[in-house]
Amino acid sequence: KFFGWEKRVPKTHAMKTTAQQLDNANPLVKTTASMSTVSLRKRAENERSNDFDNNTNNAKKKRDPIDAYEIFSHIKDVNDPEHPYSLEQLAVVSPENIVVDDEKSRVTVYFTPTVEHCSMATLIGLSIRVQLLRVLPKRFKVDIKVSEGSHASETQVNKQLRDKERVAAALENGNLLEKVELTLSGKTAM
Repeated sequence: KFFGWEKRVPKTHAMKTTAQQLDNANPLVKTTASMSTVSLRKRAENERSNDFDNNTNNAKKKRDPIDAYEIFSHIKDVNDPEHPYSLEQLAVVSPENIVVDDEKSRVTVYFTPTVEHCSMATLIGLSIRVQLLRVLPKRFKVDIKVSEGSHASETQVNKQLRDKERVAAALENGNLLEKVELTLSGKTAM
């Protein structure tokens, strides 16, 4: 103690540099409830085989509709690029911000970055898109958007995430694809 106050240890230069590089050096982390993961990948395979059956036998098979909780179960564990926490733990994604229209084969995910100037918003959106493209049946159109009013560059981020050519080009970039793979495997990308 120093004159009745605890002496604070100054941050080392390395600690300062790391904290300054993060958009949100101290994010709010919420506790999460355990939710069983439903295998969309298995359902996608079943739908593909049913499509094959339909083409060969002209038989119509009824499928189970996909809902927001099922979509959420596949994106909740995507990791934040900067922090060792999932998008669910940081409240970036939630089932309430997922819209599914199974009949029209559309999924829209709205995500909320932890800070309004988040430089990782596009990488987060790209990671969510890649995860869903890997598990959803091919019939689905996936839209990923920043929640309204949650990001300073909301329009630009949404435009990038909506542009198929930009997304394709981003996924051909080895460095960027590596960062996406890290977030999908539960690791930080930075």
